[in-house]
Order: sequence, then C-alpha cells, then structure tokens
Amino acid sequence: MTASLEIVAPVIAGWLETAKPLIVGICGAQGSGKSTLSRHLAEYFEDRGVRVAVLSLDDLYLSREARGRLADSVSPMFATRGVPGTHDVTLGETVLDALKARQPVHLPRFDKASDQPAPESEWPLADGADLILFEGWCVGATPQADYELREPVNDLEANLDAQGIWRRHVNDALKGPYRRLFGRIDRLILLAAPDFAVVADWRTQAEHELRDRLKREGTTGARVMSNGEVARFVLHYQRLTQAILREMPGSADLTLRLDAWRRVVSQVPPAG
Repeated sequence: MTASLEIVAPVIAGWLETAKPLIVGICGAQGSGKSTLSRHLAEYFEDRGVRVAVLSLDDLYLSREARGRLADSVSPMFATRGVPGTHDVTLGETVLDALKARQPVHLPRFDKASDQPAPESEWPLADGADLILFEGWCVGATPQADYELREPVNDLEANLDAQGIWRRHVNDALKGPYRRLFGRIDRLILLAAPDFAVVADWRTQAEHELRDRLKREGTTGARVMSNGEVARFVLHYQRLTQAILREMPGSADLTLRLDAWRRVVSQVPPAG
C-alpha cells in the first residue's frame, strides 16, 4: 500500500464500524492524489467485501454551454470550470441521497478532454454501497468572511474581477447550494499541499499524463492545456485553495500534510 492508503484505510475501517452507509469526503488541491487515493481505497475495501461507490466533484461540472450562460450573466470568469458555481449541485445531491438510501443510481461522468459531461449512457450504475467516497478539490470547503473578498489574491482577479463580482458569487454558492451538498458528508479527509505554489506543477504533470494517454488511445481533437494555460488556469483556484489550507485542518476528521512529492510528512490527528 502507499503511505496515504496505509494511514487512511484503517481510519475509515474504524468509522465503518459505527456507520453504514458512510459518506467520506476527500479534499485536496489539484494534483494532490485524491483521485488516486479514492481508487486505491475502493479496491482495498471491495477486496474485503465492502461495497464502495466513488463520486468525483469534477464529474458534476456543468456543460460548456451552461458555463457560458453564467459567463454572460454573471462574470466571464465562469467560462472556466472549477470553482463553486460551475457544478450541477442538484445532481450531486440526488446521487449522494440515492447512495445513502442504498438505491441504485448512475454515477455521472465528465469528459475533461472535450470539456463536456459524458453521455448518460456511459454513466456506471452503483447499486447499493456501504462506503461512498466523495472526492474533489474543494469538497467540504466553507465560505470566506466578506472582508476576505475585498482584495484580489492574484493578477487574474485584479484584472478580470476588479469589482469582486466573480468571487462574491463563488462565495455565495458556498454559503448556499454547496453548503447543503457538503453537509451530506459524514467524515472529511484533507490532503494538504505544502503550499499553493506546488499546485501548478502538479496540474502541469496531470496535463502531460492526459496528453500521453490520449496519444496512446489515438484520440484526436481533444483539448489539452499548455504549460502557460495551466499556470493561468490554476489562478482561478488560488483563493479557495489557500483558504482551505488555512482553515480546513481545524475541522477535518483527518488531515495528511504532503510535501512537494506527495509524500505524507505528518497527520492530524496523529497516529495512535
């Protein structure tokens, strides 16, 4: 097992002793390994007879057209997927509620290469689950105080959100729809990056891996970001990523602090 799996699996096993079905949120900055950890956890528990369903926040993204309407009506920055406000929260609530009630439900999928939801015919069926892993870069995030929204955190906000319209809309989404969605989580795990600066490197690596996979598959016409586009893209995530790194360790049920190579350097609460 990887170091994070060796730590997390026994903790979740203990939680399962007192609660089934159990919704575990896994939060981590882009590239932190939350999707990989979720996959390994699913394999680990399924090998032990535990039925597992994995839902990614990324698979709840709105279509390009829906984000375009947000961009026209609220802020052009909503054309870029990622922040609260660019997900189908109602769909997420429906899926989590069905899983919690042990009802069969199809798990949504989003195709990042085409930047569109996958056809519903390709959504896998989950028919009952003891453990639901809900992973995403801002899963469990809470809204910022109004005063924290006054100043831009980077040049992207300064240039494209000088009046704060975009960041206030994101924050309002966290106060309302996302609060209800994240309120369905029973336990929360945070994979804490060492700082925001490493996120661009992690995301660039992910884009390179996507490019290699698409090449192996012979997929043509798919959109893969350049290094410069990645650097700009992650700036949309900076405000909330930094807030999560500051605040969430105080409320998460388990925090794993990572180094730049995604190795676990400490955990809260500590082992034992």
